[in-house]
Amino acid sequence: MKHNEEIHDEIGDNHIGSCATNPLREDAFDITDDEKIESIKKDVESILRTLGMDLTDDSIKGTPNRVAKMFVKEIFGGLNPARKPKASTFDNNYKYGEMLVEKNIIVYSTCEHHLLPIIGRAHVAYISNGRVIGLSKMNRIVEYYSKRPQVQERLTMQIVQELQNALGTKDVACVIDAKHLCVNSRGISDIESSTVTSEFGGKFKDPQARREFLDYIKLETKF
Repeated sequence: MKHNEEIHDEIGDNHIGSCATNPLREDAFDITDDEKIESIKKDVESILRTLGMDLTDDSIKGTPNRVAKMFVKEIFGGLNPARKPKASTFDNNYKYGEMLVEKNIIVYSTCEHHLLPIIGRAHVAYISNGRVIGLSKMNRIVEYYSKRPQVQERLTMQIVQELQNALGTKDVACVIDAKHLCVNSRGISDIESSTVTSEFGGKFKDPQARREFLDYIKLETKF
């Protein structure tokens, strides 16, 4: 019989997500960003000392502080709802009723199983039912949900759900094609493979609309 630790290792090594939302505690924002940075700094110092690193060396003495700031303010900044971009929408005055596709949006995220990078591109589309959203806002939504410990399936769903809520329509689709460094640089060490996930809402569940979207993006992603 497997112990809990073995089960959790197996889930992480096989990149299996267990939660449809990011698993945050209720007290996640009870302390300030500065307090989090100070706490993480001490933890990184402990990790580096345990690994045998000399923290008096000029090259590495600032690493704990740099890593702590990077975690809180950059690569995991999307955990904080205060950083959520305002998804302003506007009336579709020009009555454009066809598919709008924003492709090749850069994705920099972090795998929540090994805290290694996920690097790829997102392709997002919607069909207006009376509202439109600024193109840069689509990029910002992708960036916001990427800046968390993530699994790619959840990230894809979150992008679609956020745009559906902002636009007031189910007619939203997203495809992400990304490399996972936890696969490419460790374990199986397969540097060529990438992972493709998709979420199709509303009219995009129709095979013809889905095919049109996929023809637009062609999944010829280059890394």
